[in-house]
Amino acid sequence: MITKGTIDRIMEAIDIVEVIGEFVQLKKRGANFVGLSPFANEKTPSFTVSPAKGIFKDFSTGKGGSAVTFLMELEKFTYPEALKWLAKKYNIEVEELLDKPENAEANNYRENLMVVTSYAARFFQEAMWDTTEGKSIGLSYFKERGFTPEVIKKFELGYSPDHWEAFSAEAIKKGYQPQFLEESGLSVKRDNGTLYDRYRGRVMFPIHGFTGRVIAFGGRTLKTDKNVPKYVNSPESEIYHKSNVLYGLFFAKKAIRDEDNCYLVEGYADVLSVHQAGIENVVASSGTSLTVEQIRLIGRFTKNITILYDGDAAGIKASLRGLDLILEEGLNVKVVSFPDGDDPDSYVRKVGSSAFKAHIDQNKKDFILYKTSILLKEAGTDPIQRANVIREIVESIAKIPDSIKASVFIRECSHQLQIDERVLLTELNKMKLAKSKKDSQQRANYQQLEEMPDEQQSFAELEPENKRADASLTQEREIIRLLLVYGNQIINWDNIANTYIGPFIVAELSDVEFEQPDCKEFVEIYKNQLENGVLPDEKFFIHYPAKHIVDLAVDLLATKYTLSENWYNMHRIFIHEEQMNMKPTILGAIFHLKKQKVGKILDQLRLDLQSAQEPTDQDIIMSQYLQMKKIEKHIVDYLGSVIIK
Repeated sequence: MITKGTIDRIMEAIDIVEVIGEFVQLKKRGANFVGLSPFANEKTPSFTVSPAKGIFKDFSTGKGGSAVTFLMELEKFTYPEALKWLAKKYNIEVEELLDKPENAEANNYRENLMVVTSYAARFFQEAMWDTTEGKSIGLSYFKERGFTPEVIKKFELGYSPDHWEAFSAEAIKKGYQPQFLEESGLSVKRDNGTLYDRYRGRVMFPIHGFTGRVIAFGGRTLKTDKNVPKYVNSPESEIYHKSNVLYGLFFAKKAIRDEDNCYLVEGYADVLSVHQAGIENVVASSGTSLTVEQIRLIGRFTKNITILYDGDAAGIKASLRGLDLILEEGLNVKVVSFPDGDDPDSYVRKVGSSAFKAHIDQNKKDFILYKTSILLKEAGTDPIQRANVIREIVESIAKIPDSIKASVFIRECSHQLQIDERVLLTELNKMKLAKSKKDSQQRANYQQLEEMPDEQQSFAELEPENKRADASLTQEREIIRLLLVYGNQIINWDNIANTYIGPFIVAELSDVEFEQPDCKEFVEIYKNQLENGVLPDEKFFIHYPAKHIVDLAVDLLATKYTLSENWYNMHRIFIHEEQMNMKPTILGAIFHLKKQKVGKILDQLRLDLQSAQEPTDQDIIMSQYLQMKKIEKHIVDYLGSVIIK
């Protein structure tokens, strides 16, 4: 368990814009920063970071919280893992108390897998750098490929000894559980239950997650036997989903953001060679077809992708079909191809860094125009094939969400395809109309399913009760908001002075029971802190260990829209702010909540009166009802006088 002192030092050091900026491209807007949600696919930014409050809020999914919460949501960290990641970032030494045995046994499943893969990465590195076999086989291979020691160490490359149980036996000896060695894909179980090494005799390429931890491996054989697969990659696991991972992204993300461009290559060696050449904004899809999830990962940092193809014509044509996904996500795509027989790795080693960069600058083409030239060349003079090419090109342009950009490509392609621009526009509009109709039908079907009423009970029967419950919840949340925002401010009213707003609200509502579970728990936490002599502020709740309390606090603190600093100068319209007249704000919230609670009691008394059979019971209930009506009138009168004043 991490000590409170360490947690306090971490919280003081955090710059939430700096932390989230490593994962999301943020732009300043007024006092806040905005960006595209990393939790959802969106075209218009709804993700907001408030440096003043130290919180983020994703209005597209409802997620929100502190920098710690963000890491827990995005990277699926536990609370201690998120703290340790932040401590490492800010060079803070982590002090921990010894966990109880039962806590150690209940350690997080994902963390166990992470620990195993981290150990394996160290094992493979040591096997390569510190053993005779590793140096003569693994290290010599990487050096022959032209990789420098700096790059080899940076990417944590290694070597798995060519023995059946070299890694597995050592890992078990060190105390790592066989279950996690197998589930991480590092070891394979025999029929008799023993384990052997999956990667024996291979050079190792660790695959790093978004935050730099090793989550999987790629192993390349150095044998010439055609029956042995060239590459063996980690299987899917709790911590590794290959469709969500780009090789090298951890080392490239800062450069991608700085250069506003991402170079996409095919394999591990391509990434290493291009990175070593000084082009650090490079990633690979790790031998898999490019996925929407991978494209969205890149889209967090830049809208510009440059594909670096090898010179194989068949490979280029196959890849072209998948790149429409990039256009559909609204990203700009350029393509660079290399001479036949060369890929980025071999070409940069052949011509050197300067000539490699010059080749990219001189040969990059927009994807649509590149695709047009490739397909036209293949079609030759065959009119049927040329017609198919035209249709395929228009299909790609139809994927572009930006209509201005699409019209520019239509004009360019009409020259290249030697066909009237109006013909292409007509075909484009047909495709877009067909897609629009299909999307509308899908939305209608979905909406119809969502709106199907319950067979047992109509909405009309539930409406009054729901309205009362909704109003009560709204008023409870308003009280929580006031405690968060103004709880540690001092009251200076005519009849009340030198009293903090938080304790005043709690005292005034001591006879009111909150119904919504999160609100009720929040108030109990607030009361307990007051009893301990602490006046909790918004930061206390933003960094509270319980996620549902953090979610409640952030939801009430975050605002999607902020008033422009130039609003008054532009429009000469003054906007009233609640801080300027706190008395009606505070008392109004207190008495509106009380009014809602009294209203619910009156509703119940009416039902009790209808069901009461005995005259005596009816008299008692009627007496209670009249008493509550007096209280309701007192509250209504008080609300009116407070609001007027």
